[in-house]
Amino acid sequence: MSVVNVTHVGVLDNPSRFSNPLQFEIQYECLFNLQEDLEWKLTYVGSAENEKYDQVLDSVLVGPVVAGSYRFVFQANPPDASRIPASDMLGVTVLLLTCSYRDQEFIRVGYYVNNEYDSEELRESPPETVQVDRLMRNILADKPRVTKFLCEFDSNLNIPSSSQAVVDPALQLQVGGELSMDGSLAGDMIDNGMQQCAAMMNGAAPSAPPAVDIMMEG
Repeated sequence: MSVVNVTHVGVLDNPSRFSNPLQFEIQYECLFNLQEDLEWKLTYVGSAENEKYDQVLDSVLVGPVVAGSYRFVFQANPPDASRIPASDMLGVTVLLLTCSYRDQEFIRVGYYVNNEYDSEELRESPPETVQVDRLMRNILADKPRVTKFLCEFDSNLNIPSSSQAVVDPALQLQVGGELSMDGSLAGDMIDNGMQQCAAMMNGAAPSAPPAVDIMMEG
C-alpha cells in the first residue's frame, strides 16, 4: 500500500508520427488528503550515452489532492529533434513518466520507444540526413518498466509503517539505482528495448524486461 497508487497508464495515439504530441491516460488513487500538489513529468532520453540530451517534454502540477480516484490525460509536445544527436534519432530509446511529491519521486514508468522510417525503402537505405517528417514513433506500451520509491508524504498522515515497506532497496538498485533519471537506467532499458524490438520484427513474442517490481497493462 502507498499513499498514492497509480492503477493504470494508457498510451494514446500510438503508433504515431514522431512530430505528433505524446498522450498518456493516467489513473491513480489517493488514500489520504495531501497538502501539496502532485507533479507529473515526461522525459525523453535523447541519448543513452549522455544525459545532457535528455529533454523534459512537459511537467504538470495536479491538485488539490483529496482522498479518491482520479483520471486525466497528460499531453506533451514531441522532443525537439535538433537537440538529439543524429546517430540517436533512429532506433530504440526511452520515455520516462514520473510522479513526485514535494520534489520526491515516488514512481517512475519507463517505456521503450522505437523510431523508424515510414517506408521500407527508407528503412533499408536511410538518407544521410534524418528526415524527421518521415519518422514514425512506436511506444512499446505493453511492457512498461515500473519502479516505486519510498516517499515521505505529509507528516500528519497516520500511515501504517508497512505501507511504505513495499519497495525492496536491492531491487531499486538493480533497476535504476539513483532516483535521478540518468543514463544508467536509460542505457539498460535501451539495450533491453533493442532486443525487444528485434524479437518483434522477427515475429517472436517479446520477453518481459528484467528487474521490475510492478507490471502495468498498456
